[in-house]
Amino acid sequence: IGRLVIGQNGILSTPAVSCIIRKIKAAGGIILTASHSPGGPGGEFGVKFEVANGGPAPDMVSDKIYQISKTLEEYAICPDLRVDLSRLGRQEFDLENKFKPFRVEIVDSVDIYLNLLRSIFDFNAIRNLLTGPNQIKIRIDAMNGVMGPYVRRILCDELGAPANSAINCIPLEDFGGQPPDPNLTYATALLEAMRGGEYGFGAAFDADGDRYMILGQNGFFVNASDSLAIIAANLSCIPYFCQMGVRGFGRSMPTSTALDKVAKVMKVPVYETPAGWRYFSNLMDSGRCSLCGEESFGTGSDHLREKDGLWAVLVWLSILAARKQSVEEIVRDHWAKFGRHYYCR
Repeated sequence: IGRLVIGQNGILSTPAVSCIIRKIKAAGGIILTASHSPGGPGGEFGVKFEVANGGPAPDMVSDKIYQISKTLEEYAICPDLRVDLSRLGRQEFDLENKFKPFRVEIVDSVDIYLNLLRSIFDFNAIRNLLTGPNQIKIRIDAMNGVMGPYVRRILCDELGAPANSAINCIPLEDFGGQPPDPNLTYATALLEAMRGGEYGFGAAFDADGDRYMILGQNGFFVNASDSLAIIAANLSCIPYFCQMGVRGFGRSMPTSTALDKVAKVMKVPVYETPAGWRYFSNLMDSGRCSLCGEESFGTGSDHLREKDGLWAVLVWLSILAARKQSVEEIVRDHWAKFGRHYYCR
């Protein structure tokens, strides 16, 4: 390895890693994350390996890594290598390997990902929703994971949401003592705020930014399977899909068939996969799948090869801007047209 690209201050969301891998044509990427599990000294810790398409490693790669791991007898470290993760730019080192020099590049954690989102959405429409004469108030909970810088930069600075719209935006090693799991059990601060009726739209993200939860006014909850189906039914609100078209949908086996009802009306195929995002990557790489999702609050499209929580939130805001209805009205209209599917984990 002759070049490492690292997010500023060591922070990158999973979707941003996928984005950067694809942008710079990297061989792969490594994400150190607890995902939606408890963090800190007594918490959990995981390693994600992304391959060159920006998606999770397929089974054959994971199996090969495991087999090689059983043969390792020692490893070497370089304790004198000091990298300033706060300083943007390239840093070069002379190491005992075949690459001279060894380069470490610190990049803006948000910038490349933000530019991708600009090419997908109508930012003016979303900005008008958040700042115009008929603006809605939003509440976004980053749950003290990596999403704080993304929420502040994109939703607040770029799209005009007030700074106090975003809560728990400081990334903490232990996530503030709570599991960063965006659901009704753990996102209690967001739920209580939404139940007060002041906010028209609420969202929460997990620690690495690939999962999300949507709430409407008065705490109206949108389950993940319904969210996926509603996004599918409203893709015409997103410029990206108007330009690229819709080739097919994917869902994991445990996810409700709400998506299938939409696909039937739209006359596009649905692909049912085992649980695990790596199975969607194959469908997207082959050009058969434009949108996919899981019942575990993961949703994404072929703009990347990872599930993408902030992308899903911007889709919802785009739908609200286009339809000029509340979250609850949009969901109930969907149920009236396609039927209501009940799902319980």
